[in-house]
Amino acid sequence: MFERWLWIALFVVLIVMFFVSCSDDSSTGALNEITPVEMILVEGGTFQMGDHFNEGESDEKPIHDVTLRSFYIGKYEITQKEYQSVMGNNPSYFKGDNLPLESITWYDAVDYCNKLSDQEGLERCYSGYGSNFTCDFTKNGYRLPTEAEWEYAARGGVNHSDNYKYSGSNNIGKVAWYNSNSGKKTHEVGTKVPNQLGIYDMSGNVREWCNDWYSDSYYSNSPSSNPTGPSSGFRRVFRGGSWGNINYFCRLSFRENILAINSDKSLGLRLVRSTGE
Repeated sequence: MFERWLWIALFVVLIVMFFVSCSDDSSTGALNEITPVEMILVEGGTFQMGDHFNEGESDEKPIHDVTLRSFYIGKYEITQKEYQSVMGNNPSYFKGDNLPLESITWYDAVDYCNKLSDQEGLERCYSGYGSNFTCDFTKNGYRLPTEAEWEYAARGGVNHSDNYKYSGSNNIGKVAWYNSNSGKKTHEVGTKVPNQLGIYDMSGNVREWCNDWYSDSYYSNSPSSNPTGPSSGFRRVFRGGSWGNINYFCRLSFRENILAINSDKSLGLRLVRSTGE
């Protein structure tokens, strides 16, 4: 009889341990709950894209008028916590929940956009694979900003008349973590002064992937209305400068590019959504 009760007690203990284990798993899941990305509406308008100070590279010219429809853009760069809650991993070199995500390829960024859209019940913007990835700008899910959207938002959108050199100020130390003040590392998002739209870190901290293929001559023949970049290419655009850059590379008009398969500890992302207008 005693042995029977011993076996029953052991069975009960195993059942309890099983449910405790399940409870622990769900607790871990709770830590990974998806929180909506905080977005800011950028009202459509017309601005002059390119090097306003005549001190940049040839691919920043000519200055040209661009008209954009309204869109939403992330108030902050995507954090490591936000990325890990969706993807289940954190490739970043500098570790910290509220530090900006970095060390991701363009494909990693696109994959994150699609999976976050799935989890929030939104339409995927991206389809295809490899160099054949396409973005459907009519979908309501998350995507990377076009190069024009990025610069327009960084300049302050319809409030861009200040014509700042950096996003939100001509004083780079006020708005950006860069080579001279970063201590050679990233910093928590949103700790500098935002720009006119309330967007943080569009100059410095980490550079940000854009959707566009890169072409050094694109400004000479790009559409004036809602340009989305060249139809094909070899390298993708990124913008904004980083913790490791001098101020020259953090200018609003400065353009950079890299192979989509490459990553860097100074390169992250910021999300955009179309408004449907």
